[in-house]
Parts: sequence; C-alpha cells; structure tokens
Amino acid sequence: MKLPCRFAPICGSHCSPSKFIVFVMIGVFLYSCSAVKRLNANEHLLTEYTIIANDKKVNNERINNLILQKPNAKIKIPLLLSLPLRLHIYNLARPNIDSIIQAKVLDNPEKVARKIKILSRKQLEKELQARRDFNAWLKRTGEAPVIYDEAKAERSATNLKKYYFSKGWFNNQVDFTVEKTDNKRAKVNYNVTLNQPYVLDSIKPFIATPAIDSLYQKFKKGATIKIGQQYDEENFAAERERLNTTFRNNGIFHFSQENIRFETDTINTDHKVKTDLIISNRVIRNEDSTIVVPFKAYKIKDVNIFTDYSYENRTQSITDTINYKGFTLYSIDKLKFRPKALTDAIFISKGKVYSDLDRTRTSRYLNDLQMFRYPSIQFVENEQDTTLTANIILEPRKKYGLSFDMDITQSNIQSIGFSFSTGLKIRNVFRGAETLELSAIGAIGSSKDKANPDDAFFDINEYGANARLTIPRLFFPINTERIIPKFMSPSTIINFSTTSQQNIGLDKQTLSSIFSYNWLPSRTVTNTLELFNVQFVKNLNIANYFGVYTNSFARLNTIAQNINYIGNDETLTFPAQAQQFINDVLSNNTSLSPTDDDFILVNNIEERKQRLTENNLIFSSSFDYKKDKRDNIFDNDFSIFKFRVEIAGNLLQNISRISGKSKNENGNYEVFGVAFSQYVKTEVDYVKYFSQGGNNVLAFRSYFGIAIPYGNSNSIPFAESFFAGGPNDNRAWTAYNLGPGSSQTTNEFNEANLKIHLSAEQRFNMFGNLRGALFIDAGNIWNVLDNVEDDAATFGGLDSLKDIAIGSGFGLRYDFRFFVLRGDIGFKTYDPSQPEGSRWFKKYNFSNAVYNIGINYPF
Repeated sequence: MKLPCRFAPICGSHCSPSKFIVFVMIGVFLYSCSAVKRLNANEHLLTEYTIIANDKKVNNERINNLILQKPNAKIKIPLLLSLPLRLHIYNLARPNIDSIIQAKVLDNPEKVARKIKILSRKQLEKELQARRDFNAWLKRTGEAPVIYDEAKAERSATNLKKYYFSKGWFNNQVDFTVEKTDNKRAKVNYNVTLNQPYVLDSIKPFIATPAIDSLYQKFKKGATIKIGQQYDEENFAAERERLNTTFRNNGIFHFSQENIRFETDTINTDHKVKTDLIISNRVIRNEDSTIVVPFKAYKIKDVNIFTDYSYENRTQSITDTINYKGFTLYSIDKLKFRPKALTDAIFISKGKVYSDLDRTRTSRYLNDLQMFRYPSIQFVENEQDTTLTANIILEPRKKYGLSFDMDITQSNIQSIGFSFSTGLKIRNVFRGAETLELSAIGAIGSSKDKANPDDAFFDINEYGANARLTIPRLFFPINTERIIPKFMSPSTIINFSTTSQQNIGLDKQTLSSIFSYNWLPSRTVTNTLELFNVQFVKNLNIANYFGVYTNSFARLNTIAQNINYIGNDETLTFPAQAQQFINDVLSNNTSLSPTDDDFILVNNIEERKQRLTENNLIFSSSFDYKKDKRDNIFDNDFSIFKFRVEIAGNLLQNISRISGKSKNENGNYEVFGVAFSQYVKTEVDYVKYFSQGGNNVLAFRSYFGIAIPYGNSNSIPFAESFFAGGPNDNRAWTAYNLGPGSSQTTNEFNEANLKIHLSAEQRFNMFGNLRGALFIDAGNIWNVLDNVEDDAATFGGLDSLKDIAIGSGFGLRYDFRFFVLRGDIGFKTYDPSQPEGSRWFKKYNFSNAVYNIGINYPF
C-alpha cells in the first residue's frame, strides 16, 4: 500500500510508509548520534537554556545576550525544522586528520607504492593535502560542539543578577539548575527571583557653577529621571547625556559628561532611592598644577572660512579676502564660490553662543554639497575673553568628473546587446555650489525574431541623454527660510531627459522634465515636492502592436478562423488585415453580434490597443513623504512609512478651458496634437520589521495604490498604472501576469488602476552568510472608475476582496555584505482566476511554481 505524502501537493508524488519510516530514522540518527560523537565520556552537549523571571519565561534578546554559553546555532524553520546543521558539518571533520593520513597511508609502504604507480609522488602529496584542506574547510564552515561549562553558567547567573540590579531590583536572586541526560545532553535553567523594586524618591541638584545651574533650572522639565519612577541605570545614563548635550548647545564649550555624577542612598529607605545630582566645576590640568574654576558660556567672535586649502598649497599665502555678513572668506587663489553659497551652509555665526548642534549641522551640510573633501571645523579659544574663533577649512574636489560604463545584456527580445554610457559631472557650475550632471547612453542589439533576414545583425538601437542640475537651496522667487529652514538641507533638482528606441516594442520616443524640491525636516523624515513633472511619450511604430502583444493577436486570429473570416490554416496579416477584421467586427460586418462573447473580446482588444498605442502627455505635480526609522543597515527592528499623492492635467485643463480651445472628436482637449492625461493618484506603503534575535526577522509589508482618471481622461496611462507579480511583489506569479481581479486574461502586460498588496516573511539564519525565508504574499490589481467594463476585472466593493490572490513559498539568500543575492520559489496558494470552489492549492506544486531571482530583500 502507498500513502499520500504530506508534501504530495508540492512534490506531486507518493511515498510508501517504509520509505517514510527510513527517512525519519535517518533524521533521528543524524540528530541523536552525530551531534555528540566528538564528546568525551564526562562531557555534555548544551542543547537548551531557559531564563525564568518570577515564573515567566524571558525571551528578551538583550537579556539572552547575557548568557555566555548558548547551544549550537540551528537552522530554524518554524513548525517544520530545527537542526544544528553547522555542528553536523563540524563533526564530519576528523579531529586528528594528520595522524589518520600517517597511519592509513604514509606508514603503509605498499599502499604508497601503489598510489605512486597510478599517480606521481607530487600528485599523491597534492591528494593528501586536499584531504587536509577539506577537513579544515569542514571545521571552518561548521561549528564546534558547545560543551556545558559550569564556570560559564555561574558567570552567566552573575550577569543576570547585575542586569536586574541595574533595573531597580536590588535584592534579586539568581540561581541555576542543570538537567543532564544519559545521551550526553544538558539543559540549563536560570531562575530569577526579582523581589520588590526600588523607585526614585527624591532628586536633589548640587551644581557648583551658577551658569550651569541656570541652564539646569531652565531645561529640567525634559529630565529622563523622575520621582516615582522605578530605578533604571539607563535612565541615569540618558539624563547624563541629555544634560551634557543641553549645556554644550548653550555655550558651555569645555563641558563633558565627566562633570556629572549621581549619588544614591537606599539605606533604610523602604525600597526608595534618594538621588543627588552633582555637577562639578571645570578642572584645568597643567603639567605641574590643577586649577578648579567655574564653567563659562562662550560666544563666537569670528568665523573664518578657508575656501581652497590643500596639502600642496598649505604653505602659500592668502591672496583673496572677503568679508560677507559676519563671515571672513580666505582664498589662496581667486574665490571660486559666491560668498552666499558657502555662508548658507554655515550654521555657526558671529555673536551666537557656542553650540555642538550648529557644528554638526554645518559639517553635515558641507558634506551634502559634495564640493569638498572632509570639511574640518576647528575652534580656537581667545585668551582675553570668553569667545571662540571658528576656523572652517575646506578642500575643494575637482571641478570635473568623467565616467564611462559598458554593459552586455540578453533578454526576451534580443539575443545579445551592448550598451555604452558616459557621464560628466561639473561642480560649482554657476559659482553657487550647484552640480550639473550630463549623461548619455547608446545601445545596440540583435533581435531574436527578425522580420527581414537581410537586415543588419544589430537591428535594435536605443539612445538617450540626461541633464540634471542640483541646487543646494530652494530655487524660489521669495525667501523660504521661515517655512523650510536651512537645517533641513533643502535642495532643488531640475532634470531633462530624452530617449529614443528602434525595433524595441512600439519604438517609443520620450521627453521628460522634472522640477522638484527636497528637504529633510528630521533625521527620519524626507519630503519631496515635484512642482512640475512633464512626460511626453510618442509611439513611432504602432503597426508593430500585434508583433509585441502576441497573445492578443493569437486570440484575434482564432476568432477570425472560428467565424470563417479566414481559413483554418491561414493567419491574419498585421497591421492591415488584423485592423480590418477588428473594424468589420465592430461595424457588424461579420456573423458576430454585439452580445456575443467573441464580439466583446474583439472590442476589448481594440480598446486596449488604442490605449497602449496612444501618445501620452502627462503634466503632473506630486508630493512624497517618507519616514524611515531604521538607525543603520544592521537595524532589524524598525518601520518605514511612505505616502505619495499626484495630480495630473489640472493646469492644462484650466488653461484649455479659459483660452477657449476646442475639443477633439473624442471630447478631449489636446496640446501639441496629443490628448493630455488627467488623473489623481495616491500610494501608501508601510513596512515593519520585528527583530527576533540574531538574523531572525519577521517582516511585514502593506501597500495600497489607486489612480482615478477624470476630466480629460477615462483611463490611466500605462506608465502610471499598477501591475502585480514579480520578485518584489506576489512571488507566485511573474511580473504583469496577475489580475486584474478574477479575469482569465492572457495579456502580456496586465495592468490596472487599483492595487492592494500584503506580504509577511519569516527570515532566519541557516549558517554562515546563508539565510532562509518562508513567505506569504497576498494582493491583486483591479480596474475602478475608468473605461473598463469587464466585471471580473473591476473592483465592485468589499465583495471583490475574494479575488485577492495568495502566494506562499520559501527562499534562500546569501549575504555578500554589500548586497544580498536572493532566490525565492512561490506557489499559487489561492488563484482567483480559477473557478470559485477550485481556487485553493490547485497548482501548488513545483511544476507550476514561479522561480524568482533578485538582488536584496523584496521589502
């Protein structure tokens, strides 16, 4: 008898009970025997530890990191597998490989002689060295067994006691027990009894310097330690940092955290902490004496900017000096920048009190300009008074930068292609620290399906050019400093680009220009306002439409054969005969009537053809908001929120109406002979990571987007529509192959104007830099409030949510440090294109799976 395997939907096969039992026995043998085979008689493999605090299990990563001995790392696939693979790899290595080689080969002259007859002496030595190298590789790749060590367990218990003490449980008690089994395994249980915590009862300041005391009284409301709060050393450290920052941002140039200390009293206080905050005077240490003096608040007396310093000209004299709004600019050669371009980047100004924040902002702004190498800010104390002279030393980068690039490509439309690009960067182009970037690209390729075999081998070409000007301020007629101050690093970007294609799709020509403002209100928030974004797309080879959208042509040809418009062995020619057939159908010159399904299908093909071949003119404005709480690339506990709203066509619509322009035969206004697009579009994207320790992460993503045409449009341009599927979307479908809705379309590029997407991914460490993942993706696209009337493709309300497609699968990722190479396998779990009742797990197997390869994580 054969039983269905629990994984039969995936593997598409059966496995007998005997094979299943053998598989389980092999797995049990590997785990139970191999893991401890390198241990001595009195040694035990540490397999688990737990921390119990007041009868509750502790899973906090920080607390777990206090344990000095942890079990061997395991491959953890939730609910499926937990295996110390690296331990097994390590155990495959022989601990005494040199002795084994000596005993089994080198000490046996006959064996050595036989091998030398087959191999040479040199080859034999290489073979033996290869064994040693492979054995060493097993040890490097694997992980030595973690053998229980009582001394380390005691030190771990001490660490736990110190940690809970730092959190206010001064009378906590920690002990541990060890469970040892006959099969040489050990489990350690750490038991923590917290007892009653201590709380802050009073905070008394003792501040020696009057100037410091005044600042403390002014800013004490922001304190991180408060009466009634449970004692926590972290809060005291945060308060020390807060006070240091406050004082140094208010002129106390020589202040440091060493001048702040806390003294606490808990004797006979009934679990209360009496705290004294002590801030000492300044200590000046000379070679043979020590002086204690009160701190003083310093002001900036002068700000000097050295604009063209370099190591080569360090001994040359200053030849150009300019005084501008309280700043003095020095140059060895003639000043190459307009003074305002440099002083706008300086937050340190004459007469202000010294501030670390001004220094940090100045450094950041100067680096953002990308005009200088490692800007240096130095403060010199003036002995005669409490003032500072700020010297800002700038070393300019080269004015011109030239780059070249070349790529060799292959795709579904070309057997081979070559692209060449070059770029020129010009710094300080208008003497205002602006950056002008000019680039050009040219590409040639050989198509896979040539219409004429006599054509040149390289029959595909594409070329383009781009000009981008970055201005390090808001380019606006009036002063915007009060609205968007300069500490937000505002900038203006003006971009122009053009591309042209030949024998690629419909041979598009594009022209685009962007005028945008960018600023950073805080460390986590980025704002972008595209005041104008103009795109013009012209299709030069509309006649090749059915050569690109071959599935539409195949359906059209089948209908023509079915109604005997052409013979069964004939094929419509395009564009002429195919278009004539469409016209005949829609003019009721065939046997099809408007109520026939094939008539409706032909009509849909024609509407889609008209939309995808029309020229587009998009004149839009948009606003982007992004809040990224990720601290650094190693942070695995953060969130990212993105919001975008875009409005297109309103300005052109109003100008056309006010100027009395006439509409075309379709009732649309035109500009330069093209009906411009009019729509409103919004997108919301939210990503959340939950760290589970090490490289184990639970990640979620939710996305919603909608684009609504109105006024001059009844549909959304293809470039602005949404698609579903692909390596960064629903991975059980290839890009553009999912949706819209429950429609069973076979179009090459399925797109719509409403999208919902949800993803959840459990990422876990396997060994070394290899990671694994289990994921679930859900979502779809629909048409809504446009000219599409297919019920299966349109969103009709909450009932349409039953058409959300669900994909699930697993993946492997290898972390190369500077990027992650990713491979994911997605299975169609719930397919809305199938009939209702047959949507779950119908194609859940490897033959229908989608294999995705990508760079970096999908979200």
